[in-house]
Amino acid sequence: MIKVLLADDQALIRQAFAALLNLEHDLEVVGQASDGTEAIKLAAERHPDVIVMDIQMPEESGTGDGITATAQIVAADPSIRVIIVTTFGRPGYLRRGLQAGAAGFVVKDTPARELADAVRRVHQGLRVVDPALATDSLIAGESPLTARETDVLRTARSGGTVADIAGALFLSEGTVRNHLSAVIGKTGARTRAEAAQIAESNGWL
Repeated sequence: MIKVLLADDQALIRQAFAALLNLEHDLEVVGQASDGTEAIKLAAERHPDVIVMDIQMPEESGTGDGITATAQIVAADPSIRVIIVTTFGRPGYLRRGLQAGAAGFVVKDTPARELADAVRRVHQGLRVVDPALATDSLIAGESPLTARETDVLRTARSGGTVADIAGALFLSEGTVRNHLSAVIGKTGARTRAEAAQIAESNGWL
């Protein structure tokens, strides 16, 4: 049996995936997590073969989102294979997910049989990526933002002042302004709010 762990903050989706995957003769759902932090904990406790991981989950602990959790789980146990599942087909998410160590990337409207097949394929050591997302990712290319610019813009999404951002990231206010100016230029936005929206839509944040 292939042991599967599910991670999704929406209980109905999580339970539906569990019911469908448990119908397969060679798959067994051994746990369900509501966020990335719980997924990390259950992965260490139950040693699943494959984790089906939602990409957008609560981030209160800093490890709640699927990409951060994937990176931590794979680093701790490289034998665990992770399939990231998302409602949002953003090319930047694909690139970041694969960089984090995910073995697969599919969208949530993937038919149950195809999801089951994806679990089997990644368990065999193969990589499974939604073809439309792969094409979009190649067209979009990598994020133009540096790691620090990404941090600044991610923090700026909350709507805080430059002083708030500077304090949160231990930077000077002048440095924050320079990063925000660079981000606005690189995204072609008019404001930092619009820059955050553009970056979010491309999966860069």
